Amino acid sequence: MGEGGISAFMPFILMFVVVYFFMIAPQMKRAKKEKKFAAELKKGDRVITKSGLHGKVLELNDKDGSCVIETMSGKMKYERSAISMEMSMKLNAPAKK
Repeated sequence: MGEGGISAFMPFILMFVVVYFFMIAPQMKRAKKEKKFAAELKKGDRVITKSGLHGKVLELNDKDGSCVIETMSGKMKYERSAISMEMSMKLNAPAKK
């Protein structure tokens, strides 16, 4: 029972550090980016929903966090969190090689 202290827990500490930097930190960064995007959304933005629907933002309701999107088939009400990206962001993205 001579070994004690921190050296016995070192593998667990290292495992937590690896999990944090490869899983938790990137997820927090992505969530922060999505929250900022939803807050900066404005009328007239061309957007894509997470389900793949393309449209233009007509109305924003700050009270319940929803927005109305106009598509070719009509107007639809969505939660802001359901909007994936602005269309101009996707169109102006650099090409992958």
